Amino acid sequence: MRIMTRIRRATPEDAAEVLRLRQVMIDSVHSGTPSTDWHALSLPTLRARLTDPDGSFAAVVVDHPDRSGALAALAAGTLEYRIGRADNPHGVVGHVFSVATDPGTRRRGYARACMGGLLEWFRERGAVHVDLNASAEAEPLYASLGFVRKPDPSMRLHLRST
Repeated sequence: MRIMTRIRRATPEDAAEVLRLRQVMIDSVHSGTPSTDWHALSLPTLRARLTDPDGSFAAVVVDHPDRSGALAALAAGTLEYRIGRADNPHGVVGHVFSVATDPGTRRRGYARACMGGLLEWFRERGAVHVDLNASAEAEPLYASLGFVRKPDPSMRLHLRST
């Protein structure tokens, strides 16, 4: 018998925990000394985004089974508009950018459950494609959900504010 994991949309009250789990994800991908200095600056913006359930941002979470007020897992993403093309005439694209599980609650299916909820949110809003960047450790999960590697000619410019 398989037990269903209860997922839900994150609320403004979850913002600090969402940032904590995002830091878990960042620390697992990037080496070096972790920095949480940016959390205080990010918190008001994240709370505002979590206040708008009809906006272009969603965070799907699982509550921690042992710690009240804490989160066990997170999957967050945004909807973007890109000019349409043959396989996506309306140009709605989902982008997953943060999937993380609290280290003490891994291997319980929480990230999969959160991803399932986030993918449903994308479908309900008309996304035809969903993109993400996968770590080697997470790639089997995403492949099992139907994601495939694609050649990516992405480049990035970092704009510095004055």
